[in-house]
Amino acid sequence: MSTNDKSNKRLYRLDDLSDYKVASDYTDVRGWELSDAEGRRIGVIDNLLVNKFEERVVYLDVEVNEELIKKGHEVFRTPASEGIHEYLNKEGEDHLVVPIGAVAIDEDAGKVVCNTINFDTFAQTNRFNKGADIDREYEVKLLAVYYPEDEINPDEEEFYNRRYFNNNKS
Repeated sequence: MSTNDKSNKRLYRLDDLSDYKVASDYTDVRGWELSDAEGRRIGVIDNLLVNKFEERVVYLDVEVNEELIKKGHEVFRTPASEGIHEYLNKEGEDHLVVPIGAVAIDEDAGKVVCNTINFDTFAQTNRFNKGADIDREYEVKLLAVYYPEDEINPDEEEFYNRRYFNNNKS
């Protein structure tokens, strides 16, 4: 998950960037609840992940709900010829990221709703420890779970110009 080559680092937590803040025409959703379209609680938004080159928020960093963790993580199986056979979330891995374009902000209710990714999909998503660096390999794997119909090219220059990175202001 974490890369040792910091020169390739693309994503930074907003809390770690003293010279960045949420633009005045956007709502700061840190501390707000995230739920799926059915109203099931996914977790609380802990931080915002910023792509410094794009100069915008691209992911919400969510501390997941205990119920989602208890639901378990289905093992992803890979053919033996491809190396890794399966992975499981480890103790303490209670964060995941959600693309900013996958959510709608309900300012009146003070919560964020994800209409495109359901509870079961979140439960199957590979999580990480709070504060871990997010590398491109994790992003590609994550997007493949959230949007299995899309072909994701990790080297694409326009990686963050996909629909699920477009801000949904409501």
